[in-house]
Amino acid sequence: MNNLPPCPSCNSDLTYEDSGLLVCPSCGHEWSAEESSETAEEARVVRDAFGNELHDGDSITIIKDLKVKGASSALKMGTRVKNIRLVEGDHNIDCKIDGFGPMQLKSEFVKKA
Repeated sequence: MNNLPPCPSCNSDLTYEDSGLLVCPSCGHEWSAEESSETAEEARVVRDAFGNELHDGDSITIIKDLKVKGASSALKMGTRVKNIRLVEGDHNIDCKIDGFGPMQLKSEFVKKA
């Protein structure tokens, strides 16, 4: 089983190790294993609207009324959300809100509870 990280250039998961370097056969990109682990940790830092660092499993509070496409009402300010999961992308918080169901939120509209 390949436990190596995907290529940072083309996201191919066919990477292999050669003489201390990780190599992507799809695009030919080469990088060091230490560089890969450091950049993954740095890129994973998610902060709330007040600069507090968020982690998986944290509880948050919504700080602004948020309109939801396809829903008849908005998410109200002060709504508490438990057990969040951090994901990559523009909407970097994945959670389940009581009464709404699964949602993705932007960290700039929440504060750590």
